[in-house]
Amino acid sequence: VQLQASGGGLVQAGGSLRLSCAASGGTVNGYTMGWFRQAPGKEREFVASIRWSGGIDDYANSVRGRFSISRDSASNTLFLQMNSLKPEDTAVYYCVGDRRKTDLARWFRYLEVWGRGTQVTVSS
Repeated sequence: VQLQASGGGLVQAGGSLRLSCAASGGTVNGYTMGWFRQAPGKEREFVASIRWSGGIDDYANSVRGRFSISRDSASNTLFLQMNSLKPEDTAVYYCVGDRRKTDLARWFRYLEVWGRGTQVTVSS
């Protein structure tokens, strides 16, 4: 499976963006999928995850209530709706997936599939 993220861009604080992550080369049914981000000079951090089968989701405290993760099985696509964006949300966002691990935050160094990132820049 390969992942391709898109939808990043420049937005003002308080605005919204929707990221997409298209999976190809196979189905992600049964995967736990998620989003991580990395700001300049900082470590990569967990943002959100969702179990493709069942839809159980999880969020970092810093984005809970503002971001929403979802998926579309018909198109094999993962989404991240980001609302009330803040300058501190500025980062490169990566989509990830793993067939066995459900705690993506804990095991991020060992996750199976990483997509290329998409830049999100929030201006103040």
